[in-house]
Amino acid sequence: MDLWLIWLIIAAVLAVAEILTLTAALGMLSAAALVTAAFAAVGLPLPFQFLVFAVVATVTVLFVRPVALRHVLRPQAARFGVDALVGRTAYVVSEVTGMGGRVRIDGEEWTARAYDETLVIPPGAAVDVMEISGTTAFVYPRD
Repeated sequence: MDLWLIWLIIAAVLAVAEILTLTAALGMLSAAALVTAAFAAVGLPLPFQFLVFAVVATVTVLFVRPVALRHVLRPQAARFGVDALVGRTAYVVSEVTGMGGRVRIDGEEWTARAYDETLVIPPGAAVDVMEISGTTAFVYPRD
């Protein structure tokens, strides 16, 4: 069996292991094996193939992996779904109390309850969405 094919098999096995573990290190080793397979296909002797693998693996694990992990572990910049509604301004459609009411958030009508159960918020008032629980918006009047 040709050496380049062995390196290609090693690269494939490491790639599958990376998919199963999501560590980013095995992916870098897979890339190093893939580069080494290319050098082996050109006819580089075995000792130099090991050297190529070691150099590429070291460079990728030391320099590329930290950058990749920083991008993966970065907190999500944008909020989606109902989380995006928290902090928005809503307008009271029907009186909101601690028991219920209705508000309009970005053109959609939501059931609402006052964040402070002792408050009674009249229709037409501007409120801030403090929390969303299920289909109910908890709101507090704007000052």
